[in-house]
Amino acid sequence: MWLNNVIYENRVIENERLELTDRNSLYFLGHHLTLRRCTLVVGVPAKRLHVNKTRLVECTIEVTRVLKNFGWDHAHLTGCRFKGRYFSNDFGNLEGTADGSIVDCDFTAAQLDMTRFLSCDARTMRFPPWPGLTILDPVRRAAELVALPWPGKLREFFQWYGEERPASTAAVTYFAPDLAKRNGTTPEAIKSVLEKLDGVYY
Repeated sequence: MWLNNVIYENRVIENERLELTDRNSLYFLGHHLTLRRCTLVVGVPAKRLHVNKTRLVECTIEVTRVLKNFGWDHAHLTGCRFKGRYFSNDFGNLEGTADGSIVDCDFTAAQLDMTRFLSCDARTMRFPPWPGLTILDPVRRAAELVALPWPGKLREFFQWYGEERPASTAAVTYFAPDLAKRNGTTPEAIKSVLEKLDGVYY
């Protein structure tokens, strides 16, 4: 099947609504593109969306389907608001380059699960409320996390932070019902442990 290439680059777009929703299109938000105070509606899977060296300033990003396994780490995001469901997304700067950044963004209207914030100041973010949960600086605190009396398989799960996760992980966010289901426990049991832990938003 041939796909339509829809390319936005080399310009500044202000106060507009961009709908990236055609399943037969491949969308590129490319070099030297700045979106300012725009609404970006994403209705395509991650493989149909490419964001590279794009600046989004005070934009609203709304996904109409779950956006899975997507990297925003080549976008500069400032003062943006996110809506919808995001699974295994990366925000910030994954590779230690200047290609991506995130600051002062609001995720309170979003559902995030297994989502990382990299090489950034996570304290400038507004994270989803419970049943969302966000753990700050999980790699450096891996031993502290593992020592807690987690229910189900969560102790083994948090061991990964000391073994496999990049040191640049400033925060990680989960959706408690799904985290509980994957690890054989309940949101309530998870919350009872979180109450013993500093550096957590829920």
